Amino acid sequence: MRPIRLDAASYRPFVAPEEVERAADVVRSLHPTLVERRSESAMVGWLDYPSRIGEETLGGVEAIAERVRRDADVFFVVGVGGSSLGARAALEFLGRDAAAPEIRFVGEDLSPTSLVEALEAVRTRRVVLNVVSKSGTTTEPAVAFRLLRETLETAVGPAEARRRIIATTDPSGGALRAMAEAEGWTSFDIPRDVGGRFSVLTPVGLLPMAVAGIDVRRVLAGARALMAAPEGTDPAADDPNRYAMLRHILYLKGYAIELFVGFTPRLSGVGAWLRQLFAESEGKNGRGIFPVTGKYTTDLHSIGQYVQDGRRLLFETFLWLEDEGVDVTVPDRAAADGFDYLRGRSLQWMNEQAMWGTYVAHRNGGVPVGRIVLRDRSPEAFGALVMFFERAVALSGMLLGVNPFDQPGVEAYKANLFALLGRPGYEARGEALQAEIAALLDRR
Repeated sequence: MRPIRLDAASYRPFVAPEEVERAADVVRSLHPTLVERRSESAMVGWLDYPSRIGEETLGGVEAIAERVRRDADVFFVVGVGGSSLGARAALEFLGRDAAAPEIRFVGEDLSPTSLVEALEAVRTRRVVLNVVSKSGTTTEPAVAFRLLRETLETAVGPAEARRRIIATTDPSGGALRAMAEAEGWTSFDIPRDVGGRFSVLTPVGLLPMAVAGIDVRRVLAGARALMAAPEGTDPAADDPNRYAMLRHILYLKGYAIELFVGFTPRLSGVGAWLRQLFAESEGKNGRGIFPVTGKYTTDLHSIGQYVQDGRRLLFETFLWLEDEGVDVTVPDRAAADGFDYLRGRSLQWMNEQAMWGTYVAHRNGGVPVGRIVLRDRSPEAFGALVMFFERAVALSGMLLGVNPFDQPGVEAYKANLFALLGRPGYEARGEALQAEIAALLDRR
């Protein structure tokens, strides 16, 4: 049995059989375009990377991870977006073993608060920096890395600092690759044909996983199980494609927001990765489903009222983990709290009843609810989860008629930031922006 599966029946009664069949014909026509790597973008190397990653790369990741585990108290991942969210999701889902160093993520924003504690750790603890960026020119991680690197060199000297810096970047081009080669840092490649948000199963995510003590070979094995539909399978019946198809039918009916919900904190990082994966892949040309995330049952006490009785513009995707790997049982003795009916019951069982109770309440209230079920918290399950959603979002973008592998809207923000910060070559844009901002302030 695959480690992850779609509960397609959960979409009833919001999706009719005839709608599914019409959409299935479209999926059958688009599926070969993706699998045969003939999409409008060449950025589809993630589709088979778990099979084509070489032993040199995989063994190198494992060897360097072991060195980090011996030498470091703190391992910093310096990156933003696709350079950090996938690794963070893996660590929250799978955890780290007792021998692993503390793993921190920095370079995700420009707040000085985020860097103060990190810089102090560099001064006082044994640290290794893993700077992750395809180009090396993304502002947030570049600024954080510059500060961390300078502090590290002051603390341990330039020679030892070089041994404690690892760059994960483009194979041959870009500022970070040039620095890595000039300084002699250990480095790993981000494949040219894999975009950031699809890079979880490359050294971008594999190195932090291995440092945490996660068996990355098992992660890749789980991904391989979901890389493509088994031979002879109707593409429209394969779970990742079917999920993409069902959510697209809901989109055409006006459901423009998808609320991804986990019932365990272990899935919070997965939710953050999904938010980027779907927003950057689909949100183009005035189209796309807006992804938001929640954690039940916690958020039932905040947004639950709106979901139950608010405007009918969203649908939910429940991420249900069948086995969290731990459990707690209510003591089997009487108490005066009115909850004796739960004596001897486990929290896992109660959580499942909460999931089903929420599912029925929201569906009866007019909210479409789909379920994606994870078997357990194994490395295979995480690898399968990543490949499931990467395949699904690629097809979803194609169903929308957009390129799911670029992010032109992000570049607009970056250009404005460069201009306002005074980057050379952006002077004219900077002057125009300053004038626009001044006019806005005057109108206040």
